[in-house]
Amino acid sequence: MQRRVPSRGGLWLLFIVAAAASVADRSTPPADSFSMLPTGKRVTPLATPGARTQQLNPGLKQLPNFVAGQAMTAVVSPDKRTLLVLTSGYNRNNDATGKAIPEASDEYVFVYDISSPEAKKLQVLKIPDTFAGLAFSPTGQDFFVSGGKDDNVHTFTLSSTGIWRESGEPIWLGHHSGLGLIPGKEPLAAGGVAVTPDGKTAVVANVYNDSVSIVDLASRRVRTELDLRPGNEDRRNTAIPGGEYPFWIAAKSNEEVYVSSVRDREVDEVRIAGTPAVIRRIAVAGNPNKMALNRSRSLLFVAQDNSDFVSVIDTAANRVMENINTTAPDWLMKPSRLTGSDPNDVVLSPDERTLFVSNGGTNCIAVVALGRDGTSSSVSGLIPAGWFPNAVALGGDGKVLYILNSKSVPGPNRERGLGVKSGSNFHPGPSELIKSQNDYILQLEKASLVTVPVPDGTVLRQLTRVVAGNNGFTNAPNARDENMMAELRKRIKHVIYIIKENRTYDQVLGDLGRGNGDPSITEFGQAITPNFHALAREFVDLDNFFDSGEVSGDGWPWSTSGRESDFGQKAVMLNYADRGTNYEYEGTNRDINVGLATLKERKKANPKTPDDPDLLPGASNVAAPDGPHGTPREKGYLWDAVLRKGLTFREYGCMSDTQLGAPREPDAFRKRVVLSRPSNPELYEFGDPYFPGFDPGYPDFYREREWEREFDLFVKNGNLPAFEIVQLPVDHMGDFDTAISGVNTPEKQQADNDYATARLIERVAHSRYKDSTLIFIIEDDSQDGPDHVDAHRSTAYVVGPYVKHGAVVSNYYTTVSMVRTIEDILGLDHLNLNTATAAPMTDVFDLKQGAWEFAAKPSSALLKTRLPLSDAARKSASTAAPVVISRTFRYWAEKTAGFDFSGEDRVNAQRFNRIIWQGMMHGPYPAREY
Repeated sequence: MQRRVPSRGGLWLLFIVAAAASVADRSTPPADSFSMLPTGKRVTPLATPGARTQQLNPGLKQLPNFVAGQAMTAVVSPDKRTLLVLTSGYNRNNDATGKAIPEASDEYVFVYDISSPEAKKLQVLKIPDTFAGLAFSPTGQDFFVSGGKDDNVHTFTLSSTGIWRESGEPIWLGHHSGLGLIPGKEPLAAGGVAVTPDGKTAVVANVYNDSVSIVDLASRRVRTELDLRPGNEDRRNTAIPGGEYPFWIAAKSNEEVYVSSVRDREVDEVRIAGTPAVIRRIAVAGNPNKMALNRSRSLLFVAQDNSDFVSVIDTAANRVMENINTTAPDWLMKPSRLTGSDPNDVVLSPDERTLFVSNGGTNCIAVVALGRDGTSSSVSGLIPAGWFPNAVALGGDGKVLYILNSKSVPGPNRERGLGVKSGSNFHPGPSELIKSQNDYILQLEKASLVTVPVPDGTVLRQLTRVVAGNNGFTNAPNARDENMMAELRKRIKHVIYIIKENRTYDQVLGDLGRGNGDPSITEFGQAITPNFHALAREFVDLDNFFDSGEVSGDGWPWSTSGRESDFGQKAVMLNYADRGTNYEYEGTNRDINVGLATLKERKKANPKTPDDPDLLPGASNVAAPDGPHGTPREKGYLWDAVLRKGLTFREYGCMSDTQLGAPREPDAFRKRVVLSRPSNPELYEFGDPYFPGFDPGYPDFYREREWEREFDLFVKNGNLPAFEIVQLPVDHMGDFDTAISGVNTPEKQQADNDYATARLIERVAHSRYKDSTLIFIIEDDSQDGPDHVDAHRSTAYVVGPYVKHGAVVSNYYTTVSMVRTIEDILGLDHLNLNTATAAPMTDVFDLKQGAWEFAAKPSSALLKTRLPLSDAARKSASTAAPVVISRTFRYWAEKTAGFDFSGEDRVNAQRFNRIIWQGMMHGPYPAREY
């Protein structure tokens, strides 16, 4: 079955399609004129008249219909005749047995002829690894690609026959490890690369070494390396942040370059001639990423996440002249404190009067009329793009844009015997069938190149309204939503938000017997998860709910802040493909607890911390979200909005520093054994130290027991916090050989998670707070299981008073919908544009349904553990449906030997999913036929 489009806003969807058809002078819209995203937004990449799309197919011999994902960078040659497109993401492939195909698991440079308006693919070049860096030489006869985790730079030269070939061996940059918690074992990432105007020098950003390498191109050797941190240039500046996570480079001259420092929100002017040095640090409001100079190199345009600005820097005075908000034209919507458009690339028109900016967060290209003669720059319109445009380039005559869209909606990930159909929600399927296991969510999201004639006048204005509709910018307030949320706000004073790990809808609820499920791919059905089934039956079955993130690396940001950072969007895919970068999305950076600002604090918490005061000093986090303009930096999480509102808050296990290796002590409070230290500075005051963070070997039964200990105190004292966020992660599964209390097989761990969640709900249901508390339950992502609708579809539950009973609600809801609903019920300010423009989950509620009950019922699988179940629980479990434990814990331990379960998603998810399926289902893993 296909995914269901939203019921709310259907008329606006029709308007979008009609507008696209009208603008493009088509009698009917193309099949792929719009796609619904798991963020709740729509994209219409072909709405512009004359727009054309190309999939990035590298023509692999083994997989001739493979399409690459995560297009990252586009550059045009000096003569304006050649376009290069670089992928930088997952792009791993397996054979029919699930084994990796090394020769089909590269990154790619696509070479296009753009001497005419249509981009004609000429050649595809393989790169083992890369991270965004791509630059032509001034002559256009060579180009350079950074090697990402391989710590090198590749050189390609145009032959006399017009063919590009790699020239010599890659230039090694000389690193053995990045800078981080574990010296010698931190990842590397050669990032942005720029070439000086004389073509003699290349400068490369070493993202995880906080430095730039200055390469002599004649000798093909690193001439020198400059550490960008203030303590390196002057020991009096030790422990002062600066120059960290350098990403992009723009060459001002043969002697100087500019470097964007993502973490420290600065652009560094660097002297590369003579003795290299940081000349000046120019502060910017957001996290700077890609940059571009004008022809005279007098102005530098800097795209920034979090602030939604493009800063214009005067390169003579080295100061910010202007900050341009790229979200929307003033005529469309009033300037807002809310952010989320995420400008991430910039390109100037030939006359340098117009700037084109890719807004990754709002899936469009902003057309900016640059100020002249003292006037300010302003957005004149928006051009629709696909999902998360990462780059934009311009043809030589300025009449054609080339937009790189990072990914597509994946579609189903269980197609047993079904071909994938072409269309907006799926990448095109081939004519022949190739059995493959390439069904992992990060493999299914495909990049595209869209060629767009530059619109102006009335057409641009129409397209701007299409973008506004796609993003909900101009949605009128919905009286029904507002009335429901206002009434709930009067009655509900407490929200408990439970975040779990990685399951799809079909994997758990496919056998529910109602709703849109497929029981043939259900792994943890009724007998194993009786309580989740009861919640879906007794309250609301949300059978069309989509997790906005693909994996934990972006799923946790989406679940806690309703967005993800631009750095995360670029780096998560690489991390999950083992292409370098680190897991930086739950408070730590490079495994360092940046919730602690000083070396002294870090050493006290973790003696393994290196004795380097210049290692990420301060509490800034490279991937943290800002809140609305006017609020302190990096305060864009739900709990920040709660605290701004003056409400109370308690946190259990979220953003915990997993590097500490906490003991698995079931009775931590009584024995005063600290199990958790937050890695977010805001959470130190509000976290329960006896509630552990992520650890699948520590049963959720004990987590819930610790939560219940505090809850009983809140009941006794009448001071239950307004907002609680609780991590119950054991449905992730793992650590089968060392898990305590015999909770050491997939069935037992899923049953443990099910029962712990149910016990928490039952405790609320039998308390003084039952009539004023709502419980929201979500998976951070759905990467670890099959689903016949979409790889993003997952389970979600809403429980408590005023929730409908016995209902199936098939509205198109997402993670952002749930975050928005929590905002509305607690009366919080919106975190960002995403939550402000999302609709709340109104159809889940019924104001006449105030009474509710719930009783937890353990699965019989828990009888085969050593959990201290009560006599009543044991009796209940003994009469429950029998669960056959498919394999012993030794089997699972052997199959997962060498897997790292110390943090979220540190294992090979594809291998893990396959192991779980084959061990439990005793059959071949569901195959997709391409």
